[in-house]
Amino acid sequence: MNKGIVLLLVVGWFGMAKAQTEDEKQLKMLFDAALTEGKAYQWLGHLSNQIGGRLSGSVEAELAVTYTKKQMDSLGLDKVWLQPVKVPKWVRGNPEFAYLETDPGITTNLPICALGGSVATPAGGLKANVVEVQGIEELEQLGKDKVEGKIVFFNRPMEPTLINTFSAYSGCVDQRYSGAEAAAKHGAVGVIVRSMNLRMDDFPHTGSMGYGDTPVKDRIPAAAISTNGAQFLSTTLKLKPNINFYFRQNCKQLEDVDSFNVIGEITGSVHPEKVMVVGGHLDSWDLGDGSHDDGAGCVQSMEVLRLLKKTGYRPRHTIRAVLFMNEENGLRGGNEYAAVAKDKGEKHVFALESDSGGFTPRGFTFDCSDADLKKIQNWKGLFEPYLLHIFEKGYGGADINPLKQEGIVLAGLRPDSQRYFDHHHAENDTFEHINKRELELGAAAMASLVYLFDSQTSTAK
Repeated sequence: MNKGIVLLLVVGWFGMAKAQTEDEKQLKMLFDAALTEGKAYQWLGHLSNQIGGRLSGSVEAELAVTYTKKQMDSLGLDKVWLQPVKVPKWVRGNPEFAYLETDPGITTNLPICALGGSVATPAGGLKANVVEVQGIEELEQLGKDKVEGKIVFFNRPMEPTLINTFSAYSGCVDQRYSGAEAAAKHGAVGVIVRSMNLRMDDFPHTGSMGYGDTPVKDRIPAAAISTNGAQFLSTTLKLKPNINFYFRQNCKQLEDVDSFNVIGEITGSVHPEKVMVVGGHLDSWDLGDGSHDDGAGCVQSMEVLRLLKKTGYRPRHTIRAVLFMNEENGLRGGNEYAAVAKDKGEKHVFALESDSGGFTPRGFTFDCSDADLKKIQNWKGLFEPYLLHIFEKGYGGADINPLKQEGIVLAGLRPDSQRYFDHHHAENDTFEHINKRELELGAAAMASLVYLFDSQTSTAK
């Protein structure tokens, strides 16, 4: 082989080794800083314990806006601001109540909660016979003759054999979101939906639902029932098909109100006009305090900016932490952020979302081209010391998805999901179920991915 070529190969190899060493050093600095002097757990403790559930349009949501802006102001970022957004305001009202009546005067109370966006029952509640179905398809097969005047009980469980619990969730969540719309067309008077939960417990899980084009006068109340409650109801129906179910809820949809996305920015030193986003959603449901969904993602995103500054890294691109408002029941914050970016002609090249809980990080999924994914997978070795192994195509996240266009890479943090749906949208999504170290590892993983995209991704395209 020509000596000149050999020399070039040796020089090139040493150059690659040096770059790899610098990357390894930076990642270790990020992880060390997160694990020894992180702020995410402290921030989440305040959001969860001092503010609580942050349903869009609520006082708690606005307190969270004020608090997180103040914390980002304290980080010495180049810019922090509030981006106005109109959000829906749905209120739960008095606690829901339900019972199963097996014989006149013989009742068993069951735990339920109204689904977000549902109408209320009549003031005195609603009582009717129940028809159980495994999903919307079975409801359609039954038809109006067997459904009219009854409460439809959707009882399709999440599939326990799926290791990816988000796949199990997506496989049956249509009955929660569209069940009332479908049942109303067949003359049903109400809907009860099995909670999206793999565990058997007494916590009903709320979540958004919609009525589609159903006229307001024909909309029927919809509630979730706990998995234990669903099992009891189903078993009882097999023994006594003509039992009555009673439930009462007082929820109401009010006029839209003003709110904000909270945004903090480190301006790029080389390409300030090109933006990388890291974010989570600041709103939550109201039953718990929203620690996993999605207080964790918000404080991790704030921590990414803090870690970059703490380790002395100066980004080439502009990096923003965006705390989106109203992901749970409207996605207004994500849509508004994307609309404003488009109006301003901003160029977004990368976006990373954390909205899968604060559990141990396992890696990332990417919505991108095959060429971009191949380059990303070259970084896997850098993450192996931190036990991160998932680097595959998949979904980025609901709030960053409106940014999707050719050339941008969307990414989602993927923590271990086996316990996530034990808490999702339920009363037990609380701070006590957050592990400090797991939360910090997720923040460090996110900061590491942002660093690699910023330092090694070409922005010539």
